[in-house]
Amino acid sequence: MVNIRRWRDNVGRTKTVLGEKVREALASVLPITVIVLVLCFSFAPLPVDILLAFLVGAALLIVGMGFFTLGAEAAMTPIGEQAGAKMASSRKLWLIVLLSFLIGVVVTISEPDLQVLANQVPSIPNMLLIGAVAVGVGVFLVVALLRILFQVPLQWLIVGSYTIVFLLAGFFVPKDFLAVAFDSGGVTTGPMTVPFIMALGLGVSSIRSDESAAQDSFGLVSLCSVGPILAVLLLAMRFPASGAYTPSAMPEAADSRALGGLFFAAFPEYAKEVFLCLFPIAAFFAIFQMAALHLNFKKVLKIIVGLLYTYIGLAVFLTGVNVGFLPAGTYLGSQIAQQSYSWVLVPIGMLMGWFIVQAEPAVHVLNRQVEEITSGAIPGSAMSTSLSAGVAVSIGLAMARVLTGISIFWFLVPGYLAAVVLSFFVQKIFTSIAFDSGGVASGPMTATFLLPFAMGACEALGGNIVTDAFGVVSMVAMTPLLTIQLLGLLYQWKQKRTEAPEEVVDDEIIEL
Repeated sequence: MVNIRRWRDNVGRTKTVLGEKVREALASVLPITVIVLVLCFSFAPLPVDILLAFLVGAALLIVGMGFFTLGAEAAMTPIGEQAGAKMASSRKLWLIVLLSFLIGVVVTISEPDLQVLANQVPSIPNMLLIGAVAVGVGVFLVVALLRILFQVPLQWLIVGSYTIVFLLAGFFVPKDFLAVAFDSGGVTTGPMTVPFIMALGLGVSSIRSDESAAQDSFGLVSLCSVGPILAVLLLAMRFPASGAYTPSAMPEAADSRALGGLFFAAFPEYAKEVFLCLFPIAAFFAIFQMAALHLNFKKVLKIIVGLLYTYIGLAVFLTGVNVGFLPAGTYLGSQIAQQSYSWVLVPIGMLMGWFIVQAEPAVHVLNRQVEEITSGAIPGSAMSTSLSAGVAVSIGLAMARVLTGISIFWFLVPGYLAAVVLSFFVQKIFTSIAFDSGGVASGPMTATFLLPFAMGACEALGGNIVTDAFGVVSMVAMTPLLTIQLLGLLYQWKQKRTEAPEEVVDDEIIEL
């Protein structure tokens, strides 16, 4: 009787948490859905079958993101915490290097945004692109963890890393994949990777007992985003041709049963793909559990269930994206670009950017974090408004690139240069949070809708998809680097105006 009651309580708690995750996903998807409906009923009409497929895809995105985030919290974060703690307690450098590399590889492979991006990149085979990006994350995760152990300043590693990136991109690599390379850096730091990496950082930083150890646990995500950029730049040297871009297949359905058949036919394919992606993570956990962790049965069962939720959510998510959401974004961008007033792409893109970042759950976590670190000197509302304005501007500039064909270098080089310069004038914690948060604003909605939207518009205008349309994610990911550090300068200015300025202490740091 007691076991039945306990089982019912667990089921009830799971339903409550799942409902919360689904509501968060609804908040992320709903603004774009409303904007699309307004556009399709005004000057950019969609065919009925594409519109219905979009609505079904939006529903699948909501359900899939709900299950996925629940599973990631139940499985990925505990595995990361346990692995980080075990690595820290071993105090063996070779073990930390080996395990961190393996973890970086296997976790990156399962990122949903990376799979969406890989499906849209011509010329480079999907699994080759995903594998190269995963290796890049693994290598730089090792670098990031060694930085914590040896107390290397973050800004110098950032300066060195991006100097290599821009030198390689500017002088040695064909220009076709520059935007793709920077986009890959934004999509890899997603809901699967970030909790795992942050947990590892906290575990490894626990080895140190100095006051700055907790602050140094930030910065892992920012360094890990450099690895994919370098990996794709190196791949571009092997695959110099941009290849023929294949537009998304537009859904065609004569009736509701045919519409449902489109999704049912695609689901097994993506379920198989997700299984192949998650299997390395499950195998890593099983081996690590038998060799070192030795968790009790209850914790192991919870992680297994979390992996199952992750699998279901990711398969549903990818089905909804590829069958319903992505084609609608492509078609809508194409329709607007064909109008005589194609310049309207810029304000529409800015409107989408404003609401997308407002709806991202991770942005609200970031707002609370900065508000608590600054003891209310920088309120969450100021953070939210600043991020929304920054992302809106970045999407507007990305749409201007689609219209004009301006190289992404004219935006990324001064943007990153300004971010690096600011890092020498703001407190270290703001720099770490800013560079870690580059992937926060570029959430699932950017890769699944705004990028296809830009690609459809670029194709209709006769532009180069790879050089002109790609780069949306990287433009969005660059925004927090500037916004948060500028707010850090504002915070320091407010401190100087007070008679007894408060210092940022370790106890005020909240895990991302």
